[in-house]
Amino acid sequence: MMGGMGTSADAGAAQAARGRTPSLPEPTGPCPVGATSLHLTDASRPDPWAAGVDVRELMVSLWYPAAPSDGRPARYMTPAESELQLTTRGITGVPPDVLSTTRTNAVSDATPAGHQGSLPLVVLSPGFTSPRSALTALAEDLASHGYVVAGIDHTYESFATAFPNGRVTTCLARQARRRGTEFFEKVVAGRAADVSFVLDELTGAHPPCPGAALIDPSRIAMAGHSLGGAAAIAALLTDSRLRAGIDMDGSTHARIPDEGLARPFLFLGQPHYTPGQPSPPIPGKAGPASTWERDWRRLTGWKRWLVVAGAVHASFTDLALLADQAGIDIGAGLSGARSLDITRAYVRAFFDQHLRDEPRSLLDQPSPRYPEVTFCSPKTPSLGR
Repeated sequence: MMGGMGTSADAGAAQAARGRTPSLPEPTGPCPVGATSLHLTDASRPDPWAAGVDVRELMVSLWYPAAPSDGRPARYMTPAESELQLTTRGITGVPPDVLSTTRTNAVSDATPAGHQGSLPLVVLSPGFTSPRSALTALAEDLASHGYVVAGIDHTYESFATAFPNGRVTTCLARQARRRGTEFFEKVVAGRAADVSFVLDELTGAHPPCPGAALIDPSRIAMAGHSLGGAAAIAALLTDSRLRAGIDMDGSTHARIPDEGLARPFLFLGQPHYTPGQPSPPIPGKAGPASTWERDWRRLTGWKRWLVVAGAVHASFTDLALLADQAGIDIGAGLSGARSLDITRAYVRAFFDQHLRDEPRSLLDQPSPRYPEVTFCSPKTPSLGR
């Protein structure tokens, strides 16, 4: 499935799961959650992937603390998006619209709760070919703890992005993909521009929706999965409004300058690399260890490298959980529900510490609550703290 999910399914398990409605786990915070979708257009630059398109159009989901409501649940994705996300990956053992039926916990367009300009903002960027909805469970959890969260669909980099008029764009960027640095550097640079534009819109004088008015523009950070994690570094390098960043299981592609990047940064991923130690080749990845080592050395501020035993690439998204519910084996050594618990806990601890100045001991040492998580420590002083 998406974001590194396998395409082989056990036929019996998939058949047994066909009648079940997929669902996301409830958020862990005290706040009800609202969600809205925004169609934003940046007229200042052409689209990097669609020839002749002079503007950059984006779909953005905004999650936020909301007043209690019995309104309509927010949609996970449209049926057209679900079908393209599944069929493009060759997944045929489940109904093509199954992802569109996923039960979420946010209420669509619920009334925001909180004072204007009072809440931190977290930007989320999904992996290449994946939609913004792949990080919904993380977004809902952060919103339930008092964050505003913006998930960006990077148009033409997902297998399917639906716009309000029914138009659905596909992954044109895949046609330009090459096994080299130029393609990936172009992607992360474009995503950094997307992020800056979205921040301009959300924190401008005229917010595009009531939920955006809750944002405190002095407390903004970013997390991403896979290529979205790589884009977090690129965005931090180009936009000083971002105070901290997280890369969830992504190689790095933006080049941190020699003077380094001093803002807080967290790597959270599979146990396939340890800073300062030789690393075996990773199937399907072109030399990520060398870029990780280079960039780890150039991160000069607060930093951590955490690895999760039993995780696979999709474990840091909703998709491992949804695969479990659909009877699809993605080869993970821990359940999608457990990996999502871990991701939520460490991501929120990081943002609590660096956007709210609330120290979290979870980030300082191993926890008996999460024995799957190992702290990787650099082996030489030259690698920093």
